Amino acid sequence: MKSEPDRFARQQDLVPRQRLAAMRATVIGVGAIGRQVALQLAAIGTHRIQLIDFDQVESTNVTTQGYLAADVGQAKVLATAAALRQIEPTVDVQVVEDRYRPKCPLGEAVFCCVDSIGARQAIWRSAATKCRFWTDGRMLGEVIRVLSVADLAAHDAYARTLFQPSEAQRGACTARSTIYAASIAAGLMVHQLTRWLRGIAVDFDTTLNLLAGEWNVA
Repeated sequence: MKSEPDRFARQQDLVPRQRLAAMRATVIGVGAIGRQVALQLAAIGTHRIQLIDFDQVESTNVTTQGYLAADVGQAKVLATAAALRQIEPTVDVQVVEDRYRPKCPLGEAVFCCVDSIGARQAIWRSAATKCRFWTDGRMLGEVIRVLSVADLAAHDAYARTLFQPSEAQRGACTARSTIYAASIAAGLMVHQLTRWLRGIAVDFDTTLNLLAGEWNVA
C-alpha cells in the first residue's frame, strides 16, 4: 500500500512543526489581509486558529478579499473557517462572530488585521499583555506596512505608531484595495511569525510601496 506523502515536507526547514503545534494563532479581522493570513496559517500547518470578526461577506469582498461568490451573505468567520478546513481538515478553528472584546482569550500569536487606527488602539490596550507575538498589517492602495512585536523594546515603539485617528490619512484602508496587495501583506506577516518561531530576530517595521518599488525594513 502506498504511503501518504508528507504534505509539509517542503517547508519543514522553514516552519518549526513542534513550536507551531504548541501555539494558537488569533486573527482579528478576516477582511482583505486577515482572510489571506488565515489561509496561509492553515497552509503552513497551524493546528489551532481563532478567527474574530463581526462582518458578513459582501459582493465586493469576492474580488478584493478572496471570498467565493457562494459566501456572500455569510459571516466572514464562518466562510473562512470552512475554507481553512478545505486546506487542512484536522485544523481546530474557533470562530468569534463579534468584535474583539477585552475579555476575549487570545492565542500566543496575534494578527491584527483591522482597518482603522482607533480599532488598533483599543485592541492593543488589552491584547498587548496577552500575547507573545503580535503583528499588525496596514494597507492603503499599493502601500503596505507590517509592524511586528516580539520583545519589550518593540512594545514601546509600536505604541508610538498608534497615532490619533484624526491624524490618519482619510479613508479606511479597505477603500482602495486589491487581492494581490492583501496577499503580499499577509505573507509578510506570516513570515515574521516563522522568524519568531525559529528564534530569528523579528523585523519591527516593514514598508513596501509596490508602485514605487520601494522596500524599507527597520
